[in-house]
Amino acid sequence: MPDTQPAPGLQLKKATPHCGAEVAGIDLSAPLDSETVHALQSALAEHGVLFFRDQTMTPDQHKALGRRFGELHRHPAYPDLLEGHPEIMIIKADANSKYVAGEDWHSDVSCDEEPPLGTILHMHVVPPVGGDTLFASMYAAYETLSAPLRGMLEGMTAIHDGEPYYRGRYVGRDVARTYPRTEHPVVVTHPVSGKRALYVNRMFTTRIVQLSKRESDGVLAMLFAHVETPLFQCRFHWAPGSVAFWDNRCVQHHALWDYYPHKRQGLRVTIKGSRPVFRPDANP
Repeated sequence: MPDTQPAPGLQLKKATPHCGAEVAGIDLSAPLDSETVHALQSALAEHGVLFFRDQTMTPDQHKALGRRFGELHRHPAYPDLLEGHPEIMIIKADANSKYVAGEDWHSDVSCDEEPPLGTILHMHVVPPVGGDTLFASMYAAYETLSAPLRGMLEGMTAIHDGEPYYRGRYVGRDVARTYPRTEHPVVVTHPVSGKRALYVNRMFTTRIVQLSKRESDGVLAMLFAHVETPLFQCRFHWAPGSVAFWDNRCVQHHALWDYYPHKRQGLRVTIKGSRPVFRPDANP
C-alpha cells in the first residue's frame, strides 16, 4: 500500500500507519478556500494530527486559520497569553522554567464540558536537540482492546477534573478560581469520521463513574498504560516554522521536556468543540 493517500487537493504523506500525516503545498498564512478546509477537516479526522513545514504566520493570520475550523477556545487556566491576543497561548520553556505545558499524555482541556475540537501550534524557536511531541491515536487504542473490554467500556462515563492538575500550578493566579469538572463517555464517536475512540487521559480523567474507586483506579491505570503503547504513536520533530494541527477528539499528545536548559517557544490557538458523545448505532 502506498504511504500517500491524499484527500482531494492535498499533498498528504502518512507519518506512521496509525497516526499523523504531513501536508505539503499549503501556505497557512493565506486564506483557505472552502474545498481546502473541507479536505483538511477530513484528513484531520482520519489521521488525528497534521504537520506543516516552513510556515510563516502573524498572530492575526494564526487566529484567522483557526477560525476557518470554528470559534476559538479560551483556556480556563493558562496565564501566558500573547498581549492583545487573548485567544493565543505562548508555549514556552527555558532555563527558568519549572514545568512545561503538556508534559504528560492528555487531550487538551478534556475537563471542559465542551472540550476543544483541535489545537494549532506554530513553533518559532526550537532547542538544538530534543523537544519533540508524541501523538497517539485513540482510534487504535480503542480498536486494539479486546472485544469483551470494549463491550464493558462502551456506555460507561468518566469524570474529567481540572482541579488536581491546575490548582497551584500557576502560583498566585488561582485564588478563588474554580476549574472545570465534567463527565464524558469513556468511548466516544468521532463526529466526522464516525469511528470510535478511547476518551480517557492521565492528566484529567480521575474516575469511571459506574465502577467502585478500586475498580476504577485499576481499569484507568491499565487504560493509561495502553494509551502509551508505541504502536499507536507518531513523533514530530519540530523546526522553526513547523505547525502541528491535532484533533483532540481522537488523539492524545505528550510534549517531551528533554532539552533543559535550552529554549523552545511557539504560539497556539485552540478551536472550540462540542460535548463528546457515544453513538452505539454508528459503525465502529
